[in-house]
Amino acid sequence: QVQLVESGGGLVQAGGSLRLSCAASGSIVSVNTMAWYRQAPGKQRELVAAARSGSSTNYADSVKGRFTISVDNTKNTAYLQMNSLKPEDTAVYYCYAHVLRVGRYYDYWGQGTQVTVSS
Repeated sequence: QVQLVESGGGLVQAGGSLRLSCAASGSIVSVNTMAWYRQAPGKQRELVAAARSGSSTNYADSVKGRFTISVDNTKNTAYLQMNSLKPEDTAVYYCYAHVLRVGRYYDYWGQGTQVTVSS
């Protein structure tokens, strides 16, 4: 089995910064993609940022220039550095991983971490 453990959420004032971490552990051959999604109350889950093997990344327009995703492949850990936070960034942030185990790829989700930005 594979587990994703997130950390780093919390309460911050507008304009502040937070760094989220997501560590994947278990029987992993390799990680193809790691990403962060978020879901605000009453809204659908949306992609925030994704990083694929080969170092390509993509971001939601709403976070471009403020958030940075990075992956430490030696630790199977993804990070989301969030700067210049806004109240509209308030949401539960979920880590996602597309993982190669023996024979095939699987998708996994973390339990979510709350990020609250006060105005």
